[in-house]
Amino acid sequence: MADTARARKLSERIQQVVAQMLDTRIKDPRLGFVTVTDVRVTGDLQHADVFYTVLGDDAARTDTAAALESAKGIIRSEVGKQTGIRLTPSLDFHLDALPDTSAQLDAALLEAARRDREVAALAAQASFAGDADPYKRADDEDSADD
Repeated sequence: MADTARARKLSERIQQVVAQMLDTRIKDPRLGFVTVTDVRVTGDLQHADVFYTVLGDDAARTDTAAALESAKGIIRSEVGKQTGIRLTPSLDFHLDALPDTSAQLDAALLEAARRDREVAALAAQASFAGDADPYKRADDEDSADD
């Protein structure tokens, strides 16, 4: 089994090669504005998952996915040439969910901040239901016994 350092180096190199290929050699009109965000290589260096994001709507995402699927062979052969390893890993392209997840987290944080402001405003107007200090103290007990 390969060491993790070699897998990490290979994944970085695959990311560079795929990004370069998408920028210069792949001329599919369905291909949108693609950013390769991450590449994960298995421990045996036989399979690579390429994660990407696409600027645009759902139609641009589906068109880009189709373009990447059709260009997978050309990209894989170029990865094999530029990495120089004995067995070229198979490539799978996955749409990265990171932008959607970050947008959901931002919305949740804004909602939490809004609720915190509401609670702070209610707390500023609140008053004690009974005495300001409802707890008995040792000094009060001594003075009651006298």
